[in-house]
Amino acid sequence: MRRPKSPRTEAAKRSRSRSAGSAPRGSAAEARDPAKLALLPDDALLEAVQRRTFRYFWEAAHPVSGLAFDRRTAGMRADEADPITIGGTGFGVMALLVAAERGWISRDAALERLDRMLDLLSRARCYHGAFPHFMNGSTGEAVPFGRKDDGADIVETSLLMMGLLCAREYFDRDTPQEASARSRITALWTDVEWSWFTRDGRDVLYWHWSPYNGWAMDHAILGWNECLVTYLLAAASPRYPIDSAVYHNGFANGPGFCSGKRWYDIELPLGMPFGGPLFFAHYSFCGIDPRGLKDRYADYWQQNVRHVRINRAHCIANPGKFEGYGESCWGLTASDDPAGYSAHAPDNDNGTISPTAAIASLPYAPVEVMGVLRHFLKRHGKRVWRELGFVDAFCESQSWYADTFLAIDQGPIVVMIENHRSGLLWNLFMAVPEVQAGLRRLGFSSPHLEEAEP
Repeated sequence: MRRPKSPRTEAAKRSRSRSAGSAPRGSAAEARDPAKLALLPDDALLEAVQRRTFRYFWEAAHPVSGLAFDRRTAGMRADEADPITIGGTGFGVMALLVAAERGWISRDAALERLDRMLDLLSRARCYHGAFPHFMNGSTGEAVPFGRKDDGADIVETSLLMMGLLCAREYFDRDTPQEASARSRITALWTDVEWSWFTRDGRDVLYWHWSPYNGWAMDHAILGWNECLVTYLLAAASPRYPIDSAVYHNGFANGPGFCSGKRWYDIELPLGMPFGGPLFFAHYSFCGIDPRGLKDRYADYWQQNVRHVRINRAHCIANPGKFEGYGESCWGLTASDDPAGYSAHAPDNDNGTISPTAAIASLPYAPVEVMGVLRHFLKRHGKRVWRELGFVDAFCESQSWYADTFLAIDQGPIVVMIENHRSGLLWNLFMAVPEVQAGLRRLGFSSPHLEEAEP
C-alpha cells in the first residue's frame, strides 16, 4: 500500500482534479507577441512563460528517448547524435510534472514520456550506478564532456535523481503503469553507489570517475556551490549512503563554504565573494525547499535571498558601466556569452545578462523579478523571446543576443516559477521518505520534517 501524502497547496489540488485528457488552457498566440505578453496580469504572465519554456523539454527533446538535449539553437533542428544532458534531463522531468499538473499535457502523456526516458536510462551505460554528464540519447553511450571526463558525473546524476524522485512521488496512483514507473525509478536510484565516490572512504565526495582515466580529474566537491543536493542524496541512499562526516568534513569544510562577509552591505552566510553565479540558489533548490531549512551552518532561505539581493545590487551599482544594467535588468549566472560560455557573477562580469538568473530567482524576490520579466519583454522583445522561451543570454554592450537555449537554464525557469506559484516540486521532493532520512542524518531541520513526524 502506498503511504499517505503530505498536504499540497490548494492550487495544486485544484490542478490535480482535472481529467487526464483535459485540453491545454490558453492559446499559443498569446505568447507570440512579447509586447502583449508583458501586459498580462502576473499569474497569466508566469503561466505563459512557463508553458512556452516547457516546449524545450517537450517538442525539442530527443526524438527517440525524450531526454533533454544539452542545447538547442533557434529553429529547433536536432540530430539524434547530439548529446543529451543528464542534469538537464532531471530538470526536464520536473518540468514534465509541472506540465501535467497545469494541464498543458495529460497525465497519461506525461507518463508515456517518462516511460520512454526510463527505457533509455535503464539500459544506458553507467559507472557504479552513476551516469555521465553527456550521453547519446539513442544508445545510452557516454559522450565525453572533456578529455578525461568520459565516465561518471555524480553531480549530474544527483540532479537527474532529484527529478526522478519527484516523479516517483507524483505518479502515486494504484495502476500498473504508475506502479511500474515508480519501481523503475527506485531501481535506478538505489543502484547509485554514492559511498564509492568518497574514493576509498575519504571524508569528501569526488565529482568524476572514468573507467579509462580513474580519478584523474581529482575534483573533490567542496562547498559552497550547487552541490548540496548531491550530498543530501548521498546521505539519503538506502543502499550506499555516505556518513554524515563526509558532508561536515568535506562539503561544509571547503575553503569557499562559510562567508559571513558583507557585499553591497548585505551579509552573506555562505559562499565565495559576492555569492558566485545565481545557479547556486537554483539547482539544488529546484527540489530542496529552502523555506525554514536550517542546519548548524545557515538558514538556507536567508542564504538564497541575500545571494539574489547581492547579485541585483551589483547590477544596479554597475561598476563595469555595462549598457542596460539597472533595477529592471539584472541577473548573472552561467550561460553563453559573446565569447563562448562562462559562469558569470559579480566578480566575473562581462556585461552578459542571463534571463534564467533573475527569473528562476522568483521565489526569493517576486516583486523585483516580475519587473525584470516585463522589462525583458518590452525592451528586448523578439530578440530575447523566441520559440522555446527566453534565449540563453544577451549583452547590450556588445549588441549580442544568443540564438541558443540550454536545458540547465530553461529547466529552472519552469520549476522555480512553479515552486513560487504552488510549491509543487518542493512538496514532492521533501515528501520522499529517503530525502527526509537524509536531511535528518545531516542534521537539518525543516517544516517538512516536522509535518512528517508521527
